[in-house]
Amino acid sequence: MPPTPLPALHLAPSLIPPADEVPALVRLTGTEREIWDRALPYLDVRDNATHSLHAYGLAGALLTAVPQAHADVVLPAILLHDTGWKTVDPARILPAIAPGSHDPETVRRHETEGAVIAHRILTDLGYPPDVTARITEIVDGHDTRRHALNADDAVVKDADKLWRLTPHGLRTVGSWFCLDAEQTLRLVLSVTYDRLLTETGRAIGRALAACAGLDHSSERPGPGDRASSSSNGHTG
Repeated sequence: MPPTPLPALHLAPSLIPPADEVPALVRLTGTEREIWDRALPYLDVRDNATHSLHAYGLAGALLTAVPQAHADVVLPAILLHDTGWKTVDPARILPAIAPGSHDPETVRRHETEGAVIAHRILTDLGYPPDVTARITEIVDGHDTRRHALNADDAVVKDADKLWRLTPHGLRTVGSWFCLDAEQTLRLVLSVTYDRLLTETGRAIGRALAACAGLDHSSERPGPGDRASSSSNGHTG
């Protein structure tokens, strides 16, 4: 017999804190907002806009634990890193990034074209040339270069890959390759965890993977029970 749902309890609006009084919410302001606005027209393929925003949030979290990395390099780089996909034939994108792909030239092209776009956007905004050069160097090779050039590059690479383990990342990857949720998680873990470069990235990866894996655990209550729990507004 399914558990009896708890009756909902409506909270007074005054009990909910304003957005600017709670930690860790992600907002784009100032120069990063200007960069984002100029990057957005290049991110309307492969759901890259949402991917880049999630990666931006993950990069911000990683920056708090990797003091050697520089926010003025990492954050623009993660916002701009996938702009180059806009220049690639859409029909070639998923075959190029699929497991077992034999089309490294397409993946490489999105990196080199992305570096050109990033340089143009940052130059137009008057970003310091020396910092712009460090950003474009990261964008140019963020997928195909397995090692990190420095701490900035490591944070960008980890933020980019950790997105795959977020709920949005798993849904997106599953839809790309017609996989169910459990297949998607196994695929993503096989190409993500061992490639994370920072200790904090691996810790975040373990946490995200654990939560995603519990969705398929035999110990988890069945769908009917989950529906009842969800209807109760359970947030634990």
